[in-house]
Amino acid sequence: MQQVAQGNLDILTILFDRHHKHVYNFLYKMSRDKMLSEDLTQEVFLKLIRHRTTYKNGSFVSWLFTIARNSLKTHFSRQHKHHADIDEVHTHLAENANNAHEEYSHLQNALNQLSPDERELIILNRFQEIRYEELAVIVGSTPGAVKTKVCRVLKKLKTIYLESI
Repeated sequence: MQQVAQGNLDILTILFDRHHKHVYNFLYKMSRDKMLSEDLTQEVFLKLIRHRTTYKNGSFVSWLFTIARNSLKTHFSRQHKHHADIDEVHTHLAENANNAHEEYSHLQNALNQLSPDERELIILNRFQEIRYEELAVIVGSTPGAVKTKVCRVLKKLKTIYLESI
């Protein structure tokens, strides 16, 4: 990413090939909307190009998923025609997930029963394989707090999952 930040946009193809599926999967798991996820994935990489000079040698994955998370938040803020904070966005996402409850597997059903914040942590950590340190940067916390929260959410998810089968 440092080369892209310095103007070598040919390298961007490598970053896109490595990460676009992960960004799309995150956005899809949060929104449950294929078209929206595709559009937002493109928007994330456009923002990456536009704001490449703001990258400062930190964790690229944290930076990328922060852009993805903020893009999703912005989309729902604009759609609702007011400034929504992340809790309002998560509430909207949870409502969409509940409407599609019967279409998902037992694991997806269990994930849908988590709060949006809990689901986001699990999706980023377990499905997107983002380390605690990077996840802490994304959600604005400490690695220790994130690790504790993920552990608690996994226990909750296990209980919900076992009750549903």
